[in-house]
Amino acid sequence: MAAIELRHLSKFYGNQIAAVLDANLEIHDGEFMILLGPSGCGKSTTLRMIAGLESVSEGEVHIGGRLVNELAPRDRNIAVVFQSYALYPHMTVAENLAFGLKMHKRPTAEIANRVRDVSTMLGIDSLLDRKPAALSGGQRQRVALGRALVREPAAFLLDEPLSNLDAQLRADMRLELVKLHRQLGTTIVHVTHDQVEAMTMGERICIMKEGRVVQVGPPLDVYRNPANTFVAGFLASPPMNLMAASLLLDANEGLLLEAAGLRVQVPPSFTESYRAYSGKPVIFGIRPEDVHASQIRPQWQPVDGAVVAIEALGADVILVVALGPQARTEISARLGRDFHSAIGANQRLYLDLMEMQLFDPETTNALPRRI
Repeated sequence: MAAIELRHLSKFYGNQIAAVLDANLEIHDGEFMILLGPSGCGKSTTLRMIAGLESVSEGEVHIGGRLVNELAPRDRNIAVVFQSYALYPHMTVAENLAFGLKMHKRPTAEIANRVRDVSTMLGIDSLLDRKPAALSGGQRQRVALGRALVREPAAFLLDEPLSNLDAQLRADMRLELVKLHRQLGTTIVHVTHDQVEAMTMGERICIMKEGRVVQVGPPLDVYRNPANTFVAGFLASPPMNLMAASLLLDANEGLLLEAAGLRVQVPPSFTESYRAYSGKPVIFGIRPEDVHASQIRPQWQPVDGAVVAIEALGADVILVVALGPQARTEISARLGRDFHSAIGANQRLYLDLMEMQLFDPETTNALPRRI
């Protein structure tokens, strides 16, 4: 096992086009770290620099406390699993699993034992005589993982390994990877653009945008306390509701928040934190699951609008309501599966403002608050 540290890591292409820019990240020994972000944000390039498959333009990569910038990939004791699986089509599963060990000239008996142990662990021991063309997507993915596992590397680097699988198999493999990590305790760096993978698999998430590290933390901490509007809007589906608003002092020295179609009281526990922003524009954010169809708690505040869309997902319903006299602002709510309404109907919703977030419209950064 090994810790991985990135220090001011950058990668430039062509005319100084930055794929990764000044990335700093500490990945703890034995940690399951997720690199999350949209396409083109630099997460796969970062992974490839850790593996040694991309040269480093600036900065340093440390693995197990050792600077590895100049080390060849084979000397870093790192295993990489690609999105495309990268299996040798002319080899059987057993031969694919054994290939890396043979290249390192390991004893035949050791190779046989490792192939047997890993194939049993992954449930592919009945497939050892097949070639990749005779395997399903999920089976190929397990073989690709197995080929990495047999080497017993210091760390695993997974580059969107589940993106080619169907929804049910992807869910199954998420669980298998988490169980495998708990069993092995090896450092794993997993690249994905899938928010569900990030929330359910990672011990910590590193969110990237345009080559930069935006926020790092445990999934629920990042979810509940996004650093800026990008994280708020990217992490979770549907994303956080965001709308232009302003803060006003009321007659009792409390704060009112005004936005399209709503005028609500800011919770008293937030007044001290947000008082300095009274009279200024802000961005108001609230998660769909903090918007409710009934007022279960008296402090939840009402807002009225017209139903725009209803998306039944089975376990719950996503409701979209247009606010304001001109219905220009929409808000999403995640409601129970028994909720019913009609398109165009008037709908009252209730906001749990203890879960609200405010952001600076110029910097897009979250405004600090104390509860």
